[in-house]
Amino acid sequence: MGPPLGPQRQFPSGAAYAEALQHTLLCFRHPELKGARPELTKLGMPRAISGAFASVFSLTSATTGQRYAVKCFTRHVPDQERRYEAISSRLARLVPAELSQPWKLGFEYLPDAIRVGNDLYPVLKMDWTEAVTLSSWLDAHHTDRHAVGRLADRFEALTRDLSAHEIAHGDLQHGNLLVAGDDTFRLVDYDGMYVPALAGLGGTERGHRNYQSPLRGNDDFGTALDRFSAWVIFMSLKAIAADPALWGQLHTPSGEFLLLTEEDFTNPAGSTGLRTLLAHPDRVVSGLADQVRSLAFQPLDLLPPLARAVPEQPAPAPTTTASAAPAAASGTGGLPGWMSGHLAEQPASAPATPGTAPPGGFRTRTALDVVAAVLWPIAVLAALLMFVAGVPTTLPGPAAPLVLAAAVTAFTWRRRAERVRSRADLAALTDQLHQLGDPSKAAAKLHKEKAAFDAAEADRHAAHPRARSELTARYHAALKEAEKRKVREQREVDKKIDGLAEDLRKTLAKALADKQSAYVRDQLARRLIAQSPPHGIGPRLADRLAAHGIRSAADFTGYRPVQNSAYHSTGAVLIRSNGHSVNVHGIGEAKALALVTWRNEAAATAAARRPTALSRLERQSAEQEIALRRTQLTNRRKAVEADADASRAQAKKRLEEEQERLARENSTAEDRARRKRQEFSRRTVQLQQNRSLHTRLSAAAENTRARHHELSYARYLRFLYAGR
Repeated sequence: MGPPLGPQRQFPSGAAYAEALQHTLLCFRHPELKGARPELTKLGMPRAISGAFASVFSLTSATTGQRYAVKCFTRHVPDQERRYEAISSRLARLVPAELSQPWKLGFEYLPDAIRVGNDLYPVLKMDWTEAVTLSSWLDAHHTDRHAVGRLADRFEALTRDLSAHEIAHGDLQHGNLLVAGDDTFRLVDYDGMYVPALAGLGGTERGHRNYQSPLRGNDDFGTALDRFSAWVIFMSLKAIAADPALWGQLHTPSGEFLLLTEEDFTNPAGSTGLRTLLAHPDRVVSGLADQVRSLAFQPLDLLPPLARAVPEQPAPAPTTTASAAPAAASGTGGLPGWMSGHLAEQPASAPATPGTAPPGGFRTRTALDVVAAVLWPIAVLAALLMFVAGVPTTLPGPAAPLVLAAAVTAFTWRRRAERVRSRADLAALTDQLHQLGDPSKAAAKLHKEKAAFDAAEADRHAAHPRARSELTARYHAALKEAEKRKVREQREVDKKIDGLAEDLRKTLAKALADKQSAYVRDQLARRLIAQSPPHGIGPRLADRLAAHGIRSAADFTGYRPVQNSAYHSTGAVLIRSNGHSVNVHGIGEAKALALVTWRNEAAATAAARRPTALSRLERQSAEQEIALRRTQLTNRRKAVEADADASRAQAKKRLEEEQERLARENSTAEDRARRKRQEFSRRTVQLQQNRSLHTRLSAAAENTRARHHELSYARYLRFLYAGR
């Protein structure tokens, strides 16, 4: 068994796997892979397709002739065995006949399957399929509008298969969507796949950046994982089917995208590609582009899944009444009407509007209405009788019955249920509109906040690489200073080392000179004046000289003439070896000269016999001293190198610590920005709902107000007698 797949597990490189695969009889244990023939490069090495986590090799089984794709892992994947077992188990339960197309490929996770060096590592054995990547297929077929449109529908069907079985691929992109010869899809690379058994775990990757939502993070790991990339791919295929020229206009050869890239999602305002698609005359193209733009900053779990293929020629929408139109628009959450059948049904979240008065004004008569209707003829008759009878016209007079009838009628009019309900509905609608506020002001406020946020994020995104560059610049400056200091100090040391040979020569020369001087001094000290006196020096003068410390040729070095003023003659003083002068009685200039001549002859004799070389021991002592100095200087040079290494290591440590701090701060800022974008997305959705609700409430209030005006006093009088 190989070492455990813990976080510290180190995996071989792709090159190490390739070297091992040269001998499949030795490196594999699985019977179908043992002895398999790998596909080779021109150099005769196993051909590897390398990715972020693994290298894939093509091998043909020696026993069955079946071709396999064998994935060898180069990096640790958390819970690797558990994930692959769960994915394998879930895919194995899929019934091929129930799938829209044979997109599922067989694969098997094999722990401890390949030996590299002394260790065993897992591999993933997958069925090999003869197919091309989606981008390669489009390179060859983008001008066939019918074929591209059919492929878009098949892609939508594939996403329905995944959604129906609660599976998410995790990295839908052109390289993982292969198109077979029958123009059906084959789905590869299941490393980041989500199945229900993996609920609660985090994602292992974030997918290809040119297909993923800017808000996707490691915490996003569920059935909604593919929704944004599905919309991006579906939009691209539908756009190319509608206008094949878009492939050449927006796609670049060998580009790692279809029509749009990550920059188009993160900065829609500055996206040339999005502007091209949004301005396209085909409503399907512009509508899908608008949909992708609106989804880019919404949390993944709020994104709608692909449901049905968009019809190529949408039927015109039927004419609706003012009150029905807002309600119809709200059914798709503010999306274009032609997309209403393409999105999953969204539950209504707005409160219901109050009921309005039945159409047609007043309806059934009540007892009070009958009383009012009967009262008016009686009042008119009574008023006429009173007028004929000559009742004074001053109040109350003949008008009293009419005033009474009008008052009773007004009372019954105000008590009508239609007016009471109309007033209540109008008050309720007005109150709801007041509570809802002005959506335009809310939209302006949200736009202002988003603009400030985007500006701050742009500054932060610009500042982050600058800060990293400054850290790197300081690091390189520290390295440069450490190198300069090292070179300067080593140059000084090298100069001293180079001078050791000359120092040795000088030391040996000085030692020989000292030895020769010592020999001459010794020989002169042995030459006693009393034993071999110079010419003219007798025993008495020898004693006098001895009394003044001059006994041998070594005790003096010369003489100095002196002027004797008393006798007007020249005398002499002898110069001792210590530099002092002595005046010896009886030693004049002639005898002093004789002494110096005697000494010089003795010195010449000694110099002729002095040693001409140092002994081995004497030379070894000097050489050992120089060798010690060489060792000290060499150690100093090494210490300088070590000091430079320490300075470099310290600078690198500071750089890594500062980079980690910067990365933490940037990660924290990214998390804050992600939460802020999610908040903006939620507020945008809420604003759309509020705007739709405001439109409905305003229409309902206007309708209720118009109906309330129809329930006038005059209309009521007509109702009393005409019934309408």
